[in-house]
Amino acid sequence: MKERLDKYISSQTALSRKEAQKAIRDKRVTVNGEVIRAVDLKTDPDSDTVTLDGQALSFKKHVYYMLNKPAGVVSATEDRAEKTVLDILPEPLRRKGIFPAGRLDKDTTGLLILTDDGDYAHRMLSPKKHVDKRYIATLDRTPDDSICERFHEGITLGDGTACKSGQAEILVNSRVLVTISEGKYHQVKRMFAALGYRVTALERVQIGSLRLDPALSPGEVREMTDDEKDSVFVDPI
Repeated sequence: MKERLDKYISSQTALSRKEAQKAIRDKRVTVNGEVIRAVDLKTDPDSDTVTLDGQALSFKKHVYYMLNKPAGVVSATEDRAEKTVLDILPEPLRRKGIFPAGRLDKDTTGLLILTDDGDYAHRMLSPKKHVDKRYIATLDRTPDDSICERFHEGITLGDGTACKSGQAEILVNSRVLVTISEGKYHQVKRMFAALGYRVTALERVQIGSLRLDPALSPGEVREMTDDEKDSVFVDPI
């Protein structure tokens, strides 16, 4: 289906319609190799090659990015005081409507999905879907073996909130692999606090069967494959 050139550019980039129109008039846009200045030119995303500043635009209804969130940035689309995960998104990957699917605390690192697909995010975050999230928590002291059973039983937080059954596997160096299917505020930290521990570092390493790409350094992001996108809804092994 054909659509106006300015609308197409705006839908595939971070430019507003007005900014897209200016880019066209400034001769920054080509269609099939020809510089175009008509903002209302009808284009076919399936057959026409559109470039902006020499960069070809590939039509995508939605985008899905895997980010290795670093500490010190907030999981929000905008914040007046803090740097957000969208602020560190490389310019070529930006487009309107992108948001973090779920939240990680400012000091929590690891796997975070960025997308502009609200239905996808809703499915992933809905309590009815029971999508597991795995974290590696570093504690202030060596944990007791009893925490594994406590997590399995379900922990009641300090304010009386009951958490569903989860899993805890003790690793080395006071680290614990935690699996939960909920997303309550500061939940992992509060669960350990209820058991008398303080979490000194927290990293999310997996959502469903989607694992954080070890090749991604903190702050790096890449597009997810279709298999990775779907693996979020597959129970982890």
